[in-house]
Amino acid sequence: MPNTQYPIPNTQKLQDLMQQVGISSFKALSRAAGVSERQILRLRQGKLEQMRVEVLLKLSSVLQMSLNELITAFSTLELLQEQKAPTQELLQEIADLRREYDRSQLQLEQQREILLQELQQSSLQLLESLLLQWPTAAQKAQENPQLAAVKIVPLVQKPLEKLLQAWGVEAIAPVGAELSYDPQLHQLMEGIAQPGEKVKVRYTGYLQGEKLLYRAKVSPV
Repeated sequence: MPNTQYPIPNTQKLQDLMQQVGISSFKALSRAAGVSERQILRLRQGKLEQMRVEVLLKLSSVLQMSLNELITAFSTLELLQEQKAPTQELLQEIADLRREYDRSQLQLEQQREILLQELQQSSLQLLESLLLQWPTAAQKAQENPQLAAVKIVPLVQKPLEKLLQAWGVEAIAPVGAELSYDPQLHQLMEGIAQPGEKVKVRYTGYLQGEKLLYRAKVSPV
């Protein structure tokens, strides 16, 4: 007798979904999802209740549909009624995965909060002298307008330099410096200048490693 092959029930349905996302073969689907072709065969045969949720999640992601949509597409009402125990296990596994996801999100949020607190704490330590001495210096300056500002500058300058150094931030050039105009690093405040012409720094700019934070503001000499 001739060897007659019967069509697998959900083959055409799966091929239609694959075509929508540009996947041409079951082997290509297997590679894209990172699951075995045997698992794909189970899906085609309507044996979805025998498949792990992890596998279904991978397939639904590649097919660009939700897990619920995949289950609905390859399950029937009769199947759900006949296989109550496996279905309940499947739903329980989905619930467990959701709880694990929520727990991971909470942990990430807590880690962000801890990192932010550590950053704030280290920054406050670097600015300690400014925090402790600046209010007193400002009060004395108000009480005595004749107090030379040069005596107050170090209170601000030194902690700021420590903080910038700790963060790997450095000035492009000091205020008052004369240098060759570079439009990549310098911003003209007034006038016109060609690259290479002398300009004077009015407000310093900053680099963090190779990243430009702020261009230095300059004016033609």
